[in-house]
Amino acid sequence: MTTSQKHRDFVAEPMGEKEVTALAGIGETLGKRLSTLGFDKAYVVLGQYLVLKKDKELFEEWLNDSCGANKKYCKDCYNCLKEWCDAFL
Repeated sequence: MTTSQKHRDFVAEPMGEKEVTALAGIGETLGKRLSTLGFDKAYVVLGQYLVLKKDKELFEEWLNDSCGANKKYCKDCYNCLKEWCDAFL
């Protein structure tokens, strides 16, 4: 699996107060949609990922339903959060 620079940057350090757009697969447009729903920080999306028990299918479905992310962006975001969790949790 090849990852983007954005993905590598995200998983290289603790999450802190990173904006939602720091997540791989989440650009300005999707970030604005998520922020409108209260998911303005990466850790809030992480919370949803954990509430969904790290389930790939459920998380990708939630992301698609909530902000209209396509399959690739859903997968990129899921993989980014999964790798971050593997490293830090």
